[in-house]
Amino acid sequence: MPRRKRPDYWEDALRHLSRRDRHLKRIIAAYPGICIESRGAPFYTLVRSIVGQQISTRAADAVWQRVAAALPEVTPQAVLSTPWQTLRDCGLTDRKTDYFINCAEHFADKRVNPRRWPRMEDDAVIAELVQIKGIGQWTAQMVLIFNLLRPNVLPLDDLGLLKALSVHHAGGEPVDKRRAAELAEPWAPYRSVATWFLWRSLDPGPIDY
Repeated sequence: MPRRKRPDYWEDALRHLSRRDRHLKRIIAAYPGICIESRGAPFYTLVRSIVGQQISTRAADAVWQRVAAALPEVTPQAVLSTPWQTLRDCGLTDRKTDYFINCAEHFADKRVNPRRWPRMEDDAVIAELVQIKGIGQWTAQMVLIFNLLRPNVLPLDDLGLLKALSVHHAGGEPVDKRRAAELAEPWAPYRSVATWFLWRSLDPGPIDY
């Protein structure tokens, strides 16, 4: 199991968000003693995020458990040595199976270089990641949040975030990306943390990439 790391900004973020957003203050109070934790393994975070694309957290967890059981370890080499059909039978779509393999190839060939990411701006990391087949902005943002522990990422394409904002901030009315960006302005520089708590408000299970 990859080593986990706790963000050093966490307590500051909780105080800031509780002061700036009364809805988040209530949500944060409902989940004491928990935080985002990085597994410290970029490839793990990335392929775990691929599983989560466009499906619910619960469905993604079920597929991921089968993927993890099928691999001796979650590494590029293990993915590349596993038959395509074995990965497909875990519940991945044909497209996601191809994405898994393409991602493993990029890491194995060192076309992406995670060692540089801590020194790079968020946008530069995203630009490197989206070169991988099937990796778009949302998946790259999950890597920023869950692997690099970047504090101020706002994934406006995330349906869970928009739903939570609708429930907690808009009285059930739909929230589009423009409105979400407006509501998130007071959260900076800790928009990742706010997003994480809003996810938790919809599904109390751990969100783990």
